[in-house]
Amino acid sequence: MVFDTKFIMNWQDLLSTDRLMIKDGKIITKSSHAPNDGVRSDFHTDYDRVVFSTSFRKLGRKTQVHPFAKSDHTHNRLTHSVEVASVGRSLGNSVGQGLAQKGLLPKHISSYDIGTLVQVACLAHDLGNPPFGHTGEDALREWFCQNHHYLQTLSKKEQADITTYEGNAHSLRIVTTTEMYAHTGGMRLTCASLGVLMKYPWGSVGQTKFNIYQSEMDIIQKVADRLGLVKLGVDRWARHPLSYLMESADDICYALLDLEDAVELDLIGFDDFAKVVKPLLGADFDEYQKISDKKQRIGAMRGRAIGRAIDEVAKRFFEHHDGLLHGAFIYKDLLDSCDNSVKETLQNAKNLAKYQIFNHHSKLITEIASFGCLGQILDLIVPAVYAKLTQQNLTTKHRLALELLKDSPITDDDTLYDGYMKVLDFVGGLTDNSAGRLARELSGVGLI
Repeated sequence: MVFDTKFIMNWQDLLSTDRLMIKDGKIITKSSHAPNDGVRSDFHTDYDRVVFSTSFRKLGRKTQVHPFAKSDHTHNRLTHSVEVASVGRSLGNSVGQGLAQKGLLPKHISSYDIGTLVQVACLAHDLGNPPFGHTGEDALREWFCQNHHYLQTLSKKEQADITTYEGNAHSLRIVTTTEMYAHTGGMRLTCASLGVLMKYPWGSVGQTKFNIYQSEMDIIQKVADRLGLVKLGVDRWARHPLSYLMESADDICYALLDLEDAVELDLIGFDDFAKVVKPLLGADFDEYQKISDKKQRIGAMRGRAIGRAIDEVAKRFFEHHDGLLHGAFIYKDLLDSCDNSVKETLQNAKNLAKYQIFNHHSKLITEIASFGCLGQILDLIVPAVYAKLTQQNLTTKHRLALELLKDSPITDDDTLYDGYMKVLDFVGGLTDNSAGRLARELSGVGLI
């Protein structure tokens, strides 16, 4: 395929270690080229900032698939993120080695830096997930859609942000705005890490999946310019090529590891799991059947399947390298371009999860309850924020409700949009446990 050479990204810019900060309302670029002495590179600094953040720790009490799972072995968002980061690092190291061999890496970047860079994005990709996982997202969206009268004075773009709570966008908001250096650049990660984190580098209007709220649009425009991302339209850019590795690592892990959890919870049988992963094991499948301990057998089969998928994704990255740099990749993701054994295995895993795990009675009951739980919290806080920022008389209940937001208080300088974003920061930042506990306390049941 022939590409337009006017629109092409390059690795020198795509791997920028510059950091952005906000001072006196202006976005400032801070150049950073730490010496790659094998001790701590710029991307290692990014890694540390994510790992030591409050938002990352909270993932240990947030749903991956099974809310309030009884088994100690079941994945939560934290263990999922760590495993995705491990797979992402392997993918990044493999691609980094290939880029180095082709002479495409800047002098101050090593092949292992690419592994660390992808690892950072993988660790941060779920920071913005609300309590109760994707059902929590639906509950937040539904509440604001049903209570649209609170949004009438907001712009179309602002309304789209508030009514479409998106975990991907909130992850980006956390690392650029709310965590660490709050409202002055967030974690101040490198531009490269921010670029790789963006799976959907566009705004919310007309989209169900997106990465950029209006509150972060200005800083992301600067990031996109620094990285040289191909511009596809207003507030819309082509993806950073390495973001496809982050996405693949996530897909591989949740497809295969969710099934492993399902066996642990007796939602599916071992034979169901084995049937799904068999195409990736090939002639080795019979050897794995000789492992007597079932958990060890599943772990070994899963590990081999993930290894095969990693090799295949890295191979396809280089087959489509030029298309990725031109922002003209023709597949929906890298896995879609893979060999049928990989593609069909992961799709069969997702189908099995969809029909035998996601609709299981124990999971459905908790998910239904999450609508009432989060709705009860919003019923209290949003009217209080609306009353304060529209200069209405605050009732005692309003004042007490606003105290819940004391870590990021509503101020007279806030617009109504700012206030609602702070509400979403608060509610989205709750864990499954704290959301459930707060809803019970607000109901007054604990007082009886």
